[in-house]
Amino acid sequence: MKTYFINSIRFVLLILIQVLILNQFNVFGYINPIIYPLLIILLPFDINSVQKLILAFILGISLDIFEDSGGIHAAATLTIAYLRPLFLRNAFGLSYDYQTLKFYNAPFRERFIYVSLMVLVHHTVLFSLEIFSVDHLLYFIEKTIYSSIFSILLIIITLNLIRKNSK
Repeated sequence: MKTYFINSIRFVLLILIQVLILNQFNVFGYINPIIYPLLIILLPFDINSVQKLILAFILGISLDIFEDSGGIHAAATLTIAYLRPLFLRNAFGLSYDYQTLKFYNAPFRERFIYVSLMVLVHHTVLFSLEIFSVDHLLYFIEKTIYSSIFSILLIIITLNLIRKNSK
C-alpha cells in the first residue's frame, strides 16, 4: 500500500513539474527538459507487466491531454515501459536476473546506463512522432541528442536528491 501511495504522489508531482515548469523551457530551440520518465524508471522491479503498461499509458495520456499532443507521450512511455526489463537486464546484469537488485545500492555506472537507455529511447520515440518528417532529420537528431543529455542530467540530479532525502 505504501508503494502505491508513493507512486501516486510521484505521478502527480512529475506531471505538475513537467506541465507547469519544464514545458515552459525551450533552450536554443532544441532542448526540452523532460523529467516524467522518472516515474517509469523508479517503478518497483517486480511490478506486474500489465500494471506497468497501464501506469505508463495513464502517465503518457495525461501529458497528452495537458499538451494536446495527440498520443505521442503515451506512445513514448508505453515503449519504455515495455522495454524496461531489457534495459534493466542490460544495465544491471545478474543482479536483476536474480532479483537481488537494490537500485540505490547499484554502482553509479549501472544506474547511469539504465537511465540513459530509458531516456534515449523515450526521446527518440517522442520526437520522431512529434517531427514525423524525413525532411527534418537533422533537427530530429539534434533535438533528440540535446534534450536527452539535458534530461539525463536532470533525472540523475533528481535521483541523487531523492536518495539523500530518503536516508
